[in-house]
Amino acid sequence: MPSQPAITEADFITSVADALQYVSAYHSPDFIAAMARAYEIEESHTARDAIRQILISSKMSATDHRPICQDTGCANIFVELGVQAPLAWTRSLQELCDEGTRRAYLAEGNPLRASIVSDPIGARRNTRDNTPAMVQVEMVAGASVSVTVSAKGGGSENKAKFTVLNPSDSVSEWVVNTVAGLGAGWCPPGVIGLGVGGSVDKAMAMAKKVLNDPIDITDLRVRGAKTAEERLRLELYERLNCLGMGAQGLGGTVTVLDVKVASFPTHAASLPVALIPNCAATRHAHFILDGHGPAKLDPPDLSLWPDLGPATTEGRRINLDALSQPTLDSLSPGERLLLSGKLFTGRDAAHKRMMEFLARGDDLPVDLRDRAIYYVGPVDPLPGEVIGPAGPTTATRMDKFTPGLLAATGLKVMIGKAERGPEAIKAIRENGAVYMVAVGGAAYLVSKAITAARRIAWGDLGMEAIYEFEVSDMPVIVAVDTKGQSIHQIGPARFRR
Repeated sequence: MPSQPAITEADFITSVADALQYVSAYHSPDFIAAMARAYEIEESHTARDAIRQILISSKMSATDHRPICQDTGCANIFVELGVQAPLAWTRSLQELCDEGTRRAYLAEGNPLRASIVSDPIGARRNTRDNTPAMVQVEMVAGASVSVTVSAKGGGSENKAKFTVLNPSDSVSEWVVNTVAGLGAGWCPPGVIGLGVGGSVDKAMAMAKKVLNDPIDITDLRVRGAKTAEERLRLELYERLNCLGMGAQGLGGTVTVLDVKVASFPTHAASLPVALIPNCAATRHAHFILDGHGPAKLDPPDLSLWPDLGPATTEGRRINLDALSQPTLDSLSPGERLLLSGKLFTGRDAAHKRMMEFLARGDDLPVDLRDRAIYYVGPVDPLPGEVIGPAGPTTATRMDKFTPGLLAATGLKVMIGKAERGPEAIKAIRENGAVYMVAVGGAAYLVSKAITAARRIAWGDLGMEAIYEFEVSDMPVIVAVDTKGQSIHQIGPARFRR
């Protein structure tokens, strides 16, 4: 028999780069179908509109090959290496994965946002090319290399949880209580991945990997459970959707699209459980290399997306250049708005630096009085674009800066995603401010409302620099009004069952 051709470094690197570019722009067909079903069955009008925005933005991204989310994610690469695979490699697997990641994130035709920082407990400097990749490798039988590539955003990654239960404890109870306390920062609706058993590290690895399995909960509900893992999946799917969180935590009947469970034998005295959510920008692809060239990934057919009409949304129009206290006081939680005018951007690093400036008595590079700030780290634009995809980041991370910033600057509007904590809500109420949410997972749609963009300050922060955006009919939802009432409390309470 002729010998199998060698699997080359070039084929591996090219395949990883192509896969990362692929997942940046394309939701998988199973996810599109699950979201379309969620849109049909969702009972909350507000949550249903959020799902609609996500689906429309997803189709726009697929059509133009632009990122689904401004957080183009950390590169997670799962490699199953056949023990008989003929490898023509001299570099390490990590080096090959990093080279593929570097090429993908610096691609001229679709540059992706670099989010990885080195020296995590020190200077936290952006590596500028999104390396290194997070690599998991397993030696398996066979003569091929099987690779699954995913791009995992920070909002959902930050909500990962781990515990070691007593063997007699209920995994289901812990999961329900844990998800109920996650808030909306993981950007539901999405998928919950569970790793049960093994060891601490094994459980976390299983929870991350199982998120890449196809969404098939509808088929499982029809045929019924055959294993303990499947019984747990069905139970949790029902219970988690009874929490009432809904899309973006706005309140609704669809919080999870699926629950995935992987288990492994464990110590008799232990019951390790890891939980990792995947967001509305669920992105992954799989390919196999056998020595016959790089992988080929075919784009999904655009007919897979439901026809939801034009991309425009409805809402009350607000002029950001003429904000008045009576206007702000008239807004109510859950109200849909269309914003026009100028706003500034700023997220974690910019907020930290602003507070350092204020503590020293220095002037800020922007005047925030009676203005709006958008928590966003956009993707760089292509020629002809004003800005790349520019969806919101999780607002909760800015909570500790909010009281001081509102009091010192006169800032009146904040825009992000997910809920605000008690400290931030108290400051919002005391300063007559308003917090609004844009839909996480609809980054490309939101970017189309931005008509001008220029960097104002702190370019050394990369995607966290301060920009000035000019927006026209940017769709948002009132989340916390000037009285301190929050849609993230009101909405889920209404739909909890």
